[in-house]
Amino acid sequence: MTLPLGIRVLLWPLSVVYGVIVRFRAWLYARGWLKQKRLNAVVISVGNLTVGGTGKTPMVIWLAEKFLAEGKRVAILSRGYRGSRGTSDEIELMKHRLQGRVLFGVGADRYAQGRALELAGVDLFLLDDGFQHLRLARDMDIVMIDVTGPLREQALLPAGRLREPVSAVNRADLVLFTRTDHSSGAVWAMRQLPQFPVFRTVVRLIGFQRIDGSESECLRLDQMSGPFYAFCGIGNPEAFFRDLEKWKVPVVGRQTFRDHHLYSIADVARLKKLAAHLGARAFVTTEKDAENLTKAKFDEMPVYVARIALEIPDEEEVLNLIRSKVQAQHGAAA
Repeated sequence: MTLPLGIRVLLWPLSVVYGVIVRFRAWLYARGWLKQKRLNAVVISVGNLTVGGTGKTPMVIWLAEKFLAEGKRVAILSRGYRGSRGTSDEIELMKHRLQGRVLFGVGADRYAQGRALELAGVDLFLLDDGFQHLRLARDMDIVMIDVTGPLREQALLPAGRLREPVSAVNRADLVLFTRTDHSSGAVWAMRQLPQFPVFRTVVRLIGFQRIDGSESECLRLDQMSGPFYAFCGIGNPEAFFRDLEKWKVPVVGRQTFRDHHLYSIADVARLKKLAAHLGARAFVTTEKDAENLTKAKFDEMPVYVARIALEIPDEEEVLNLIRSKVQAQHGAAA
């Protein structure tokens, strides 16, 4: 969400101070004054430069699927942001999609989590949201950039959404532009980083699942009764709503909540009232939101979850680049 201009102006001095701190921290790591800790297995980081959603979780799932198919033993390290009891909505989403085939280490000290998991015989760690987690050494840094929100139009926190200055992208080994199917400026944006391997990604709709239905059943749009009321509490809600338009989902209203929002009985009552007023016959939301609806009861009005997958048109080229980089950094055993 973009703050009003007046608030951004007031917060600008804090952004300047924040920028000095994060630049100095990165410089200390680059010069070796602050030491990184290294795990024995391969570590691939997936991260971004901004707060909010840029497709990191679908990318971690995509990588896990590819390496599992190659027979690798994979573990995912995550801080578990805004979660509790060793999990979060994003972690539960990954667990559901990967069906027990990977190990998870959750906590602020991802090195300690990784060391504990190494005892189980891990070949490869995926560091979720790891670009700013410089304490843990990695063999490859993948940075996700949302093409619908140009970085050079963003300010540093707290006035804007940037976690680091745009120049921090120079630490990346691979840049992936997400939501390129939503922007006519995708090609232009990609050309602004000629010094990096840059690829585009798109979001593919797998289908819809009813929250109180079978997890194995995936429905097409023509198998559901609309119109729908859409709601979500994710980092980039506009992207979800644009996806629904692209998929031709008839939406009569929509509601956004804070990222990682845990839905209450009062939230559900309000959503049902809004949806009924607009003549909606069902709800549609995201997979991440579904993990935060465990205590919510919608009764007679069904809730459908849009299941998506990340697709990379140049998939083999990306995989070959990742393999070559990891082998160069970690040796032939990788």
